[in-house]
Amino acid sequence: MGGRDGAARTLAPCGRNVPMMQSPAPGLGFADREIGPGQRARFLGAELGAGAGAFDAEELQRETAAAGCTPAREAKRGQLVTVTGRLRTVVYTPRTNLPTLEADLYDGSDVVTLVWLGRRQIAGIEPGRALTARGRVAVRDDRKVIYNPFYELDTPA
Repeated sequence: MGGRDGAARTLAPCGRNVPMMQSPAPGLGFADREIGPGQRARFLGAELGAGAGAFDAEELQRETAAAGCTPAREAKRGQLVTVTGRLRTVVYTPRTNLPTLEADLYDGSDVVTLVWLGRRQIAGIEPGRALTARGRVAVRDDRKVIYNPFYELDTPA
């Protein structure tokens, strides 16, 4: 597990080799887009016009229940939760004092934004990737956020 020094965090046992997914789910594609001055985001399904319904919400909700994780819609501010789902967007925000990497995790019920402070990129954190994250829920701009979560990259099916 990573520490507070900004090292990669994972729930996977030490030495476990988790393969990286090279492409998104079948029928979906990636699109990079400038979203603001100096901000770029990578979106899943954007080049095909796919919206929030690109994933089968019911299937993701079943996977959440089977894994024993908290559904994102039930996560409350201040609660320590474990959530699982797929990353829909990954955004790097360069700032002079503290860069951030943000990823929206969708579990079929709601979105939780995962924020890694001081990180420019993390191997495996890309749109379409399934992962499980653990941390304390905060609310920022009426959105559920977990800062510097512990996470495990799930192996592609």
